[in-house]
Amino acid sequence: MVRDGYYYGLAFITAAGLVGWFARPVWALVPLLLAVFFLWFFRDPERVIPDSPGAVVSPGDGKVTDASIVMADGEKKVRISIFLSVFDVHVNRSPIAGTVREVRYQRGKFLNAMNQASAEQNEQNIVRVEGDGHVVVFKQIAGLLARRIVFHPKVGDRLERGQRVGLIKFGSRVDVLFDPDARVQVKVGDRVRGGGSVLAHLQPKAEMATAASHSASEGTR
Repeated sequence: MVRDGYYYGLAFITAAGLVGWFARPVWALVPLLLAVFFLWFFRDPERVIPDSPGAVVSPGDGKVTDASIVMADGEKKVRISIFLSVFDVHVNRSPIAGTVREVRYQRGKFLNAMNQASAEQNEQNIVRVEGDGHVVVFKQIAGLLARRIVFHPKVGDRLERGQRVGLIKFGSRVDVLFDPDARVQVKVGDRVRGGGSVLAHLQPKAEMATAASHSASEGTR
């Protein structure tokens, strides 16, 4: 369980005890139920991390709401968007193994995370990870209820695929952006699990170089 769960849980258990002592015991039921909810919400289950080469795993649990080509910093990228409801595990994990090259916090709105505009306008944490010649960007995006984004690693830190990196409290969204030649393994409507579900397989750089060389030789004929 995430440490925050104990804080919230103990606070409401204490409140339930005080309410039950100074008022009617039946009134303690509400804070007790809230304590159970927070202990459950901040659960942090173990996951089996896929070890297939080039795999990009989901950074969070939830439902795939978008899988499309977008322009990001002047380049075409595949964007996979995942909506996390209050019933999903909110611990976030690194989509690939690599080195953190950038961490950028962007203040913004708190639109419903299902709204496509939330990808650019909402408060979010943008992380760029570089590994095996690939750059993968993932965003922790606040939603209508989410008011706090947590990210622990710093620029220069080495991450393993599926490693826990932080969380977003309550309803939210995570986006993952990567090269458009990757083989996408999910579609809109799919349910995915953080660290355990493969979103795509990145093309090995050696194969990309060979393909580029072949295309160049074809063009000179």
